[in-house]
Amino acid sequence: MKNKRVGFTTSFPVEVLFAAGHTPIDLNNLFVGGNSAAHARNAELKGFPRTVCAWIKGNFDTALHANLDEVVAIVVGDCANSASLSSMLTLEGLPTLPFAYPPQRSRDALDASIRQLEERYEVTRHQTQKTKERLDEIRRKLITLDEWTWKERLVTGAENHLWLVSSSDFNGDPDRFEEELDRFMESAAQRDPLPSGLRCAYLGVPPIHRDLYPRIADLGADVVFNEVQRQFSMPDLLPDIVDQYLAFTYPYSVFERLEDILPQLEKRAVDLVISYTQSFCHLQIDNIILKKKIALPFLTLEGDWPEPLDNRTLLRLESFFEVHG
Repeated sequence: MKNKRVGFTTSFPVEVLFAAGHTPIDLNNLFVGGNSAAHARNAELKGFPRTVCAWIKGNFDTALHANLDEVVAIVVGDCANSASLSSMLTLEGLPTLPFAYPPQRSRDALDASIRQLEERYEVTRHQTQKTKERLDEIRRKLITLDEWTWKERLVTGAENHLWLVSSSDFNGDPDRFEEELDRFMESAAQRDPLPSGLRCAYLGVPPIHRDLYPRIADLGADVVFNEVQRQFSMPDLLPDIVDQYLAFTYPYSVFERLEDILPQLEKRAVDLVISYTQSFCHLQIDNIILKKKIALPFLTLEGDWPEPLDNRTLLRLESFFEVHG
């Protein structure tokens, strides 16, 4: 079987693809790291409505221009529009394969989903587990990088975001990713600790705005907890592949997310919370529950189009830090 370039729509057991000798590619990272506004516009020219999330539109056009062989669409446990996105990609001639996280967080159901994936890519559970062991070597280093963000303060929130979000696919090459990570950490280890300031938590999906973290830093604060990005790095490091992805909170309910969020807020001595939601996303409703359950200063930011932060959002950020600084 030839090496395939396989796009995917959110974190899932990439161990299976690496074990099969393929290259997994996180479409979200490719989209936001490229000419993102053009990709989203192209999707609208294909007929996507204005009121569909820009990530879905961006992933659609990104997939069509990424020289992919196929796409794994996470149709349960991610965006409600992923199944329709899969259908649109199929219409464009790009093969798609569904993957579903069990809605009730059932171990047996998740095991069955992973086994279907293994059968599709002709790998055994033993091969998947061996690959997981290799990736966990890198994930251990990312746990250290995360500690350097909130404990030693050698790594900025923006750097933390970029490294952890990239661990969804290890940029398609775990060996090269690890080499680059080692170089970064060797350099970071030589730094003086960052100056103290407001300690922020960033909750929700990674932002569609590339300048959010620099703007937060400009206001004298820094992010010491990136919720979903940290989850992409699989920080629990459980030995079994099924348990690992059962502990992954993102595909499940807001209450599973809170089981991770609340202890981390206390552990990291977070001063205030920025909760990001995407326009037209069901997670906006979950955000209501987060705000009720978190007893810290709480700012909700809503993003829509892949562009710099607008003046209204910047003013809200400035006011939030002034009031709680």
